[in-house]
Amino acid sequence: MRDYAVDIWTTREGLPHNSLRKIVQTPDGLIWLATWEGLVRYNGQEFTTFDRGSTPGLLDNAVGSLHVDRQGSLWISDSRGNLSRYDTRGHWQHFPRELPAPGVLVQAMASDAQGRLWLQHEGKGLGHLDPGGRFNFTPPPDDLSVLLTYPGLVVDSIGQVWMGSMDGILLRDGQGVLQRAPASFGLPRAPSWPYLAPDGVLWLVVGNSLYRMRDGKPVLHYSLDAQTFLTSMLIDSKGLIWLGTESDGLMRLGPGGLERMPEGKKLPGGRILSLFEDNEGSIWVGANGGLFRLREALFTSYGISDGLSGDYVRSVLEDSQRRIWIGSAQGLDRMDADGSIHSIDLARGNENVVSVLSLAEGRDGTIWVGTFADGVIGIGRDGRLTRFDQVQQLSSGNVRALVVDANNWLWVGTQGGLLRIRDGKVERPEIHGLPKQELVTALGQHEGQLWVGSTEGVRIVHPDRVERVELSQLGGARTVLGLQSIGKAMWISTDRGLYRYQDGKLGHVGLEQGLPVDAVFQLVPDRLGNVWLSSNRGVLRTDMVSLNEVADGRRSQLDGVERYAEIDGMSNSQANGSSGPGSMLDHRGRYWVVTAGGLSVVDPQHLRQLRERPSPRPMLEQVRVNGQLQDWRNSRVEVPGGARVSISYVGLSYLISDRIRYRTRLVGLDEEWIERGRQRSVEYISLPPGRYTLQVSSMHPGGRWSLQVAELHFTVAPLWWQSPWVWFGAVLALLLLWAGLYRYGVYRYKARSQRLARLVDQRTYDLQLQAESLLAANQEKTRLLDRLREQSEAFQRQARQDALTGLPNRRVFDEALAREFSRHQRSGHPLCLVVLDIDHFKTVNDRFSHSVGDRVLTEVGKLLQQACRDGDLPARLGGEEFALLLDDTTAVEAEQLCSRLQALFHARQDWGGVQGLSVTFSAGLVQAQADDKQATDLYRRADHALYSAKSSGRDVTCVE
Repeated sequence: MRDYAVDIWTTREGLPHNSLRKIVQTPDGLIWLATWEGLVRYNGQEFTTFDRGSTPGLLDNAVGSLHVDRQGSLWISDSRGNLSRYDTRGHWQHFPRELPAPGVLVQAMASDAQGRLWLQHEGKGLGHLDPGGRFNFTPPPDDLSVLLTYPGLVVDSIGQVWMGSMDGILLRDGQGVLQRAPASFGLPRAPSWPYLAPDGVLWLVVGNSLYRMRDGKPVLHYSLDAQTFLTSMLIDSKGLIWLGTESDGLMRLGPGGLERMPEGKKLPGGRILSLFEDNEGSIWVGANGGLFRLREALFTSYGISDGLSGDYVRSVLEDSQRRIWIGSAQGLDRMDADGSIHSIDLARGNENVVSVLSLAEGRDGTIWVGTFADGVIGIGRDGRLTRFDQVQQLSSGNVRALVVDANNWLWVGTQGGLLRIRDGKVERPEIHGLPKQELVTALGQHEGQLWVGSTEGVRIVHPDRVERVELSQLGGARTVLGLQSIGKAMWISTDRGLYRYQDGKLGHVGLEQGLPVDAVFQLVPDRLGNVWLSSNRGVLRTDMVSLNEVADGRRSQLDGVERYAEIDGMSNSQANGSSGPGSMLDHRGRYWVVTAGGLSVVDPQHLRQLRERPSPRPMLEQVRVNGQLQDWRNSRVEVPGGARVSISYVGLSYLISDRIRYRTRLVGLDEEWIERGRQRSVEYISLPPGRYTLQVSSMHPGGRWSLQVAELHFTVAPLWWQSPWVWFGAVLALLLLWAGLYRYGVYRYKARSQRLARLVDQRTYDLQLQAESLLAANQEKTRLLDRLREQSEAFQRQARQDALTGLPNRRVFDEALAREFSRHQRSGHPLCLVVLDIDHFKTVNDRFSHSVGDRVLTEVGKLLQQACRDGDLPARLGGEEFALLLDDTTAVEAEQLCSRLQALFHARQDWGGVQGLSVTFSAGLVQAQADDKQATDLYRRADHALYSAKSSGRDVTCVE
């Protein structure tokens, strides 16, 4: 049971009540929960509660039980004897209690082959709802007391109804008589209830014992301690028996006997009311203290509760005898092949525990142990300890790295540099260039050469020299955290990602190339092509091909990196580094990693199996048109022209459901699928008229897209001007207009001919007026010169003014910035610069056209001019980027100006003339400081602050 990860939900996570009476799953994959405060539906992402106040609502909040019948409909009972049904088409139907049925809690339900729904009425007996919806109830015989019924109702293969009670099993035989189980069964008078296994076998739970029915008789299967009171039972798809108890928690009965939850994973005390296995193999537990799920986790973890000396593990090593050595802050442990864990006593007498930082195995089988304050300790094959206290004396200890070379010499990385143990003696190698006063954090060997990593970089020890590999020039790394030789390459883990040294060249894979973290502790490849990276933020997984392509520069980004943490079964997401080995691959191909909460291990083959599991089934959740909820399940949705359509969906899987990825395709608009990542909704506005089908597909990370798709069929009605009759009228009007223009053209042609004749007659007169014409030409020349001068002035304005917004352009801004910065340096007057960028402006262009985007920019320019003082300089730098140069203004005053400007943006509606379009901006604000030597320094700081504002979620002003 240690291989399961436990998830917990209570009222703090959205449940209406912490007592879960029943758990079922309907054929569509949804999980349903019965509570005292309503019916709860869970889709893997969120809980939805149905009660008397919801729409649709229940007849009573206190849900007694749930049952899924043979048609897949969900039945709900309550504390007043009422029933409700939710069918596979999403329809609700209520059955208010009618006489003769008693108005008490219906504790359990079961359906038979005739379509009857059998009901266990608390303290009253047995009744049923017939297929016509009529309640039937027959009081039990006078000599049969049913005052203390226990939830449990089963209809067996021959139609007999079995019912639980606090005083033994009750049975309704083929003649319809409710009676106690036959005395020939030999069952004791104890709290009892029936259970029908998935294979159709009937089980009886009597007190602390399990009976299996064979040939019509109960056969004892297993008995627990007399003090144990069983309250629920489940036989899972593997044939294992899960048992819930009154106060002893959860147990499992299998071939190895009875198992209990390990320490650290035990469920809180209290009665376990229900057990259920979903279609993905997870075990759901409903208890008085909340909802629990045991799911198969990727990682298995070990800690103090499993026998380790401490949870803060620093190093792990598999020796040649296939034993696992585990070093922690509390000492050293060894895990043998059978899984047993043994503590190794390293302390002297009454000394404090020895904190272990590093491990290595010598060629003679010696296990070398590097400690925090006790030097180096060797453990021989016979178990005898050899202590090297000189290491502590020469280096102040802190032995974080050990490596054994081909000569069986032990190289020791310490707080005071590099030491060597040769022939039983500790010495400091006299090799020029080796670190002496640096903390050595990693050691490795590659192509026969020793590699030394420290807080000041990495060095290669050649026979005659020490070569320093410069990391800082490529990515800015300083501290080396791990070294891993793979083929012809040495991979270097640092505080700035990964470096690959191959054929004398250095490649980098860091945050800028798509690595999700900065600091990587250790890189370990497995046998399936995966590469595992330990870090402070969990374990990352990628592949060697991708890493090499990025390191070679053949690929700019590292895509598809998966991160694993506590939700995947790790004891703690914080792996430990700068000690070693911090992770490794054992002889079975399993990956081990040390963490701040214990030791975690994963079998990559198990990962492959998880990735090959069935894809999550996509399901539509809600459809809204202009904000109004639609009934989309039973008919095509009709959408008015120009309306907004919002659709939410979910992938029905409960194994790490928040990592499910989605894609959509709107048939009638999209030619290809559009990947949505983890986005669980889409929205369409002003679709063209026509018939559409939205298709939704989902997949697990690294898996396959689901072949089954969720579909929504809807029709968008045309606007008035989009109707065929309007178009017909428009075409007819155009034809008439064309005819009129043709007639007008003929008329114009005749008129021009007449004017030409008159012009010939007038030509003679024009010659006579030549002198006057020359004079007029001279006057025209003067006017032309005036016009050219005006155009020149206009060109000068265009060279310094943004044509779209009317604001000063980048050229004017740069001149003003240089001028005001020089003035600030001379006079010391405060000077502030704000660089702002319109958020998601590309989306505005893409969704509404560039003309709308131009109108938005024009409106932004007007707002900036309105918000600024006369002495301020607003300017457009290009695209959607603007700047404000604020002279004689402090950072506080400038921030107030930005706040007013943001308020103006928020108050403005329908930007660019588009109804409902809102526009925000992100801004970086800086005040000139003494450290700014040039105006470009001030601009660079403002641009950096703008980047921080965008990274913080946009619509904010970041002040540096």
